[in-house]
Amino acid sequence: MDKKNEFDEEEMTVELELEDGSVVTCAVVTILTVEEKDYIALLPLNEAGENADGEVWLYRYSENPEDPNQEPELTFISDDDEYDRVSDAFDEFLDSCEFDEIVEEES
Repeated sequence: MDKKNEFDEEEMTVELELEDGSVVTCAVVTILTVEEKDYIALLPLNEAGENADGEVWLYRYSENPEDPNQEPELTFISDDDEYDRVSDAFDEFLDSCEFDEIVEEES
């Protein structure tokens, strides 16, 4: 396996502390930009490192441009309209991924 494929198969994860104090490990699916704001799509994983129900969590995402070593900040999206726009953008991302997989299979 070459380095590029090995890198592509690595899964980036983050630990997310929930309001109840519990910590959930999540796989990073993608970072999206919607209306000039960044958002992150996370796939919560169980103890076995799997996602049983296909649920995806969407959060506002921001990095400190002055300190790239600082942890990114994730913020809950409380506005329904904003959440709907991000959800629609994520659906478009998934559609493009499925299209890319179909094209690769035909090659």
